[in-house]
Amino acid sequence: MQAVILAAGKGSRLNPITLNRTKAMVPILGRPIVERVMETLAQNGIREFIMVISREDGEVGRYFREQSTLDADIQFVIQTERLGMANALSLAAPHITGPFMMSACDNLTPPEHVRELLATHQRLNAAATLSLMEIDPSLAGRTGVVALDGDGHITRIVEKPAPGEAPSNIASLPLYVFSRRLLDYLPEVKLSARGEYELQDAIQMLITRDGGVVGVKTPSRLQLTNAADLLALNRHYLTTGGDKPQLAPRSVGQHTHLITPLRIEEGTTIGPGCVIGPRVYIEGNVKIGADVLIKDAVILRNTVIEDGRQIVGEVVS
Repeated sequence: MQAVILAAGKGSRLNPITLNRTKAMVPILGRPIVERVMETLAQNGIREFIMVISREDGEVGRYFREQSTLDADIQFVIQTERLGMANALSLAAPHITGPFMMSACDNLTPPEHVRELLATHQRLNAAATLSLMEIDPSLAGRTGVVALDGDGHITRIVEKPAPGEAPSNIASLPLYVFSRRLLDYLPEVKLSARGEYELQDAIQMLITRDGGVVGVKTPSRLQLTNAADLLALNRHYLTTGGDKPQLAPRSVGQHTHLITPLRIEEGTTIGPGCVIGPRVYIEGNVKIGADVLIKDAVILRNTVIEDGRQIVGEVVS
């Protein structure tokens, strides 16, 4: 099975982190989040990816050509304007040969949930299988929300409903398994009031005309929307991700203490008298002065940390 990865978003809410890179390339313990998402799909047997990227994102192509260790075949498709998920999928459509998964580049669910999505889709021969999660009703206006019938079929999907108009408290996450039938409805999707071609409109056409749209609930997910999410993601992988530890600073000053769990990329210099960790990720080529305390933090590449600074619970770029 193929997977379409939507990775053209700029990530404006992550500024200044995304001033010099797209959201897809924001690092989670040395690997971009888009690769972390693809990793969970690859663990379930998917090796062929179609990645939709923006025309200014040359870094993602270079990374997967030169650095990635993911065992996968990747085709890149350029979305010249950010016109929504349905538009992005329409650009990938000529390369899709059968049933396919689709995921945003910033949404991480457990590999077991991906496995259940695939198994449910195949068992029911569904037209579409959506990843679902119960949310606080106050958050319904930020996402797609679904209505379910007594048999568990999805009867309606609403993108970012207005207050009081959500059909339930069950959100549709940006992770799906689709039959190719969905692609037939993409040309009918109209530009929304938000100035985007909404994927939910195509899914609703599939529900209304074909039926067979079901969902699988996940108890948890990690997403990347803001700096707090970036801290949480790196903390998660530091403590439970199973990554090999890496402490590769260029130099460490006297009387500096490094406290695990901790990951330091190559090229970083650390002055004397510092305490670094626990739960810290430091990207490459960072310069840390003397008597610095860093705890529960992410320090991004090429950052200079002045003498005596204390950084706790922050992302610094």
